Amino acid sequence: RVFPHNKNSGPIHPCPQGVVSVKNYNSNLFVEMQGVNSLGKGCWRSCPFFLCCNSGLFLLLFIYPDIEEWWFCVFLEVRGSLFSGFQHHREDFLEFRDYLKEKIVLVNNSLDRLVPEESRFPQSIHRAIRYSLFAGGKRLRPILVLASCGAVGGNEEVAINTACAFECIHTYSLIHDDLPALDNDDLRRGKPTCHKVFGEATAILAGDALLTMAFELITKTPIEDKGVIIRVIEELAHASGTSGIIGGQVVDLESEGKAIDFPLLEYIHVHKTGSLILAAVRCGAILGGADSMELKGLTTYGECIGLAFQIMDDVLDVEGSREEMGKAVGADAKKGKATYPGIIGLEESKRMARELVERAIDALEVFDSRANPLRDIAGYILERRN
Repeated sequence: RVFPHNKNSGPIHPCPQGVVSVKNYNSNLFVEMQGVNSLGKGCWRSCPFFLCCNSGLFLLLFIYPDIEEWWFCVFLEVRGSLFSGFQHHREDFLEFRDYLKEKIVLVNNSLDRLVPEESRFPQSIHRAIRYSLFAGGKRLRPILVLASCGAVGGNEEVAINTACAFECIHTYSLIHDDLPALDNDDLRRGKPTCHKVFGEATAILAGDALLTMAFELITKTPIEDKGVIIRVIEELAHASGTSGIIGGQVVDLESEGKAIDFPLLEYIHVHKTGSLILAAVRCGAILGGADSMELKGLTTYGECIGLAFQIMDDVLDVEGSREEMGKAVGADAKKGKATYPGIIGLEESKRMARELVERAIDALEVFDSRANPLRDIAGYILERRN
């Protein structure tokens, strides 16, 4: 419950409109409060709180000095219920963090093994490829391949080549996206972009090489049913071409500096970013032997998180920092690019992203705990800062 207290009015009076929610973010506990101030306006506050234990009860005390009021948030709960809830959330977070670390190491080691070494002739192109491929990054798309495969009981060893192929496609798209002819960016993942280090010609060729290398990796998948490999190649080719990344990129470029309607904005986001994320989820499921019902649920999941990811990318371009993002922020507005915050506003964009993530998690209802990494990834998309 929330108790607004005017420092000049004496007693504290309960505020029935107040709402408190406890959040776990990066292992830190926060309380988010919605109340009504003395002017009758709704307001949100979020800050750390202190947890005190006395006589079998927990007391959460929050004080926020406003211009007119101090806000006191008092929340009492039975010790066992509250502590077990917080402990459960913390354990879930730590488990997901360890899962991400483990899969990132797996993907990086596999890429290092599968991609030609820098010393291989011609050295210049291999240096450029590895520079961009190992410049950091979340490895979200390959992890989605592995998580989706695992959700349907598949073998990770069967999925790892395809997981690496998705990272090759993603990195190729970033190299080309950064070129002067497209977005003309100087920084990517906190480092100079490929064309800034190796020149435009080599950067173009490095992207081309990664694109073709991706399909070569998939053909080496250790699986007896070669029809599965053909399905995966078809999925990835569809998501990478004019029906996916390229189509979205072209419309994005053609829309710069123009007033566009909402359906066209959605087309750009669904194709430029969402298509590869969706394909990663579907390919993992196909490699894992998903049945039609499982593939349907995972397709809905992939569609939702793909769009939510790009919406949050738009939000972070407004709210994020150069240090967090590893690239220049505010670039979309400067270039006149169509974005969700630019058309429907910042808060509505966040609301839509939350709704999409909720729909994504709902789509996993038929899956057991093996799909928990996918559920956690959906939540991470909303919380990420880069």
